[in-house]
Amino acid sequence: MDFNMKKLASDAGIFFTRAVQFTEEKFGQAEKTELDAHFENLLARADSTKNWTERILRQTEVLLQPNPSARVEEFLYEKLDRKVPSRVTNGELLAQYMAEAASELGPTTPYGKTLIKVSEAEKRLGAAERDFIHTASLSFLTPLRNFLEGDWKTISKERRLLQNRRLDLDACKARLKKAKAAEAKATLWNDEVDKAEQELRVAQTEFDRQAEVTRLLLEGISSTHVNHLRCLHEFVKSQTTYYAQCYRHMLDLQKQLGRFPGTFVGTTEPASPPLSSTSPTTTAATMPVVPPGAGLAPPEEAALCLEEVAPPASGTRKARVLYDYEAADSSELALLADELITVYSLPGMDPDWLIGERGNKKGKVPVTYLELLS
Repeated sequence: MDFNMKKLASDAGIFFTRAVQFTEEKFGQAEKTELDAHFENLLARADSTKNWTERILRQTEVLLQPNPSARVEEFLYEKLDRKVPSRVTNGELLAQYMAEAASELGPTTPYGKTLIKVSEAEKRLGAAERDFIHTASLSFLTPLRNFLEGDWKTISKERRLLQNRRLDLDACKARLKKAKAAEAKATLWNDEVDKAEQELRVAQTEFDRQAEVTRLLLEGISSTHVNHLRCLHEFVKSQTTYYAQCYRHMLDLQKQLGRFPGTFVGTTEPASPPLSSTSPTTTAATMPVVPPGAGLAPPEEAALCLEEVAPPASGTRKARVLYDYEAADSSELALLADELITVYSLPGMDPDWLIGERGNKKGKVPVTYLELLS
């Protein structure tokens, strides 16, 4: 009991001494041991790493799960060390509704058949999104959380210890200074000076030891950056895979709908300016859109024999292919990205299509897959 009381009294005395030293430093009434410039740079870099890691982590969580209520639920499950229940993605839910709508409205009608096709595509998109969220969480979010909840907590703990050791050191320096000032007035303070010098040596040793421990941890931030860099590459890889899957699924869907009997084709603006445009190049969409009616020739072209087609008197233009395109039938020309072909339009032709020539091969090509050159 006496030992515990003495320990509590000692701890209270140390805390009080540190508080006095800290307060006097704030008011400029006490000297403060400054860390070297390299150490200060390490501290600043560590703080910056922590702050940006938190911000990137939070925004990535928003990207993967825009619903704030769902994020809170997932956070609680993680804190309770329980498995997060599987959640239906928005794409999968939309697919379910479309399938049910088709069943009720008539699966054999043009609208019902289209609903079913789109439902299947949305289901695949939802599955791709689920895989992306899972992969990104494991390869990117988890390492960032591990840093904040593991390494950073250790660094913060050692920095607090270093701060306490510095306060103890500066308090000892202040006591020694006072003892020497008193010694100059009377010879009765020799013991106090010796005691103050001994305390200062002990405090200096503890401060140096703690400074070295903290320095090693701060220098480890470089390894953290290397690890986060590797995780960032994994995140980009998973995101690239996800968007590529989405593009492929939607491109397949558009091709299916273009060949689908009874598909409604609305009157839309041409995907790109006509060849007579004075612009040297045509800006194509980032993701190409298959023109409505892909694979179905308009009535004017139904009887068109490609072998008999000749370039118009107005001339032709060169075009660079932006994306690979697989011909739907013998009337179309298959394309490979980055190749150059000759293109021209014919009277009465669908504005979303051109005639393309490559060597002795000829066929219709979608405008949105091309960059028209001057």
